[in-house]
Amino acid sequence: MTRPLELRIGVLPGDGIGPEVVPAAELVIDAALASRPDVKITWQRLAIGHEAISRYGTPMPEETLEVLDELDAWILGPHDSASYPDRWRTQLTPGGTIRKRFELFANIRPARAFPGTAAVSPKMDLIVVRENTEGFYADRNMYAGAGEFMPTPDVAMAVGVVTRRACERIAHEAFRLARTRRRRVTIAHKANVLSMTSGLFLETCLDVADRYPEVEVDHQHIDALAALLVRHADAFDVIVAENMFGDILSDLTGELAGSIGNAPSLNTSETKAMAQATHGAAPDIAGLGIANPTAVILSSAMLLRCLGARHEHSALGRTASRIEAAVETVIGQGVCTADLGGTASTAGFIDAVVAAMGS
Repeated sequence: MTRPLELRIGVLPGDGIGPEVVPAAELVIDAALASRPDVKITWQRLAIGHEAISRYGTPMPEETLEVLDELDAWILGPHDSASYPDRWRTQLTPGGTIRKRFELFANIRPARAFPGTAAVSPKMDLIVVRENTEGFYADRNMYAGAGEFMPTPDVAMAVGVVTRRACERIAHEAFRLARTRRRRVTIAHKANVLSMTSGLFLETCLDVADRYPEVEVDHQHIDALAALLVRHADAFDVIVAENMFGDILSDLTGELAGSIGNAPSLNTSETKAMAQATHGAAPDIAGLGIANPTAVILSSAMLLRCLGARHEHSALGRTASRIEAAVETVIGQGVCTADLGGTASTAGFIDAVVAAMGS
């Protein structure tokens, strides 16, 4: 028998549809590991968002962060910061606070079309590797203060930050990942216009590429790449991008694959990992029981695979593959939620995935 492994994983349901879809991941993982006595997961439920505001007076309580310090990993639900009380709307979001505290620099976002979905690119199977700590986003480009400011009421400015260190480490993530796939990396950039910032990103990624001679590398201007993805998404394997470009491209590829509701995501540092679906809180359908839990389930499978690699416990990788295969089988059978054109409820879809794993 494989050596025993005990893990503590946090569950942060969040806002909107979060309390409906995040527990689905916990349920599916428990079902997948039910026959594995060598793996024990202890779940730790923690409050963020509206739940935390009502209990602690803040959407991201220090109590939650202190528990996260002690955990192996966690599953983060979506947050609806636009609906928070005024004093919190301009503050760092719960996800942003967690990302900064644990320096989750790599955001891994797969986009794969499942049989049975109305995908624009039915043969696509790619991964966007997004640098997660710098760029133009105002919540992640300053040590203190905001990266956006207005010197006059009619002028708004933004600071974009690119460092060689951050470019190097995200490039290594992309090339290591490509070695396990089809061995091709595409660098997304705009060095023809942003010659210093985007130019540094391109230059650094190409320097890192020299250390991976077995991986083919090319680079594309971000606007041309977006057009190529619409036409030939199946030609791409791993795309590495800075923060904002990666965010935009991963939403695009998620929709090209059938629905952003299927788009998983993993945020990692050298020691911590956080599963987080690409989609938002969707407050308009919260509580209706029709939300698509696919993205959170697949994000959690990515989390298991990551933990399996870090703990050298192959059972977690096999369990992740089993969960992914069950999701693909169920969607292929036409059991899916309304965003994919189906009639299944959230609970009905979860039950079907658990049943598929059992069969």
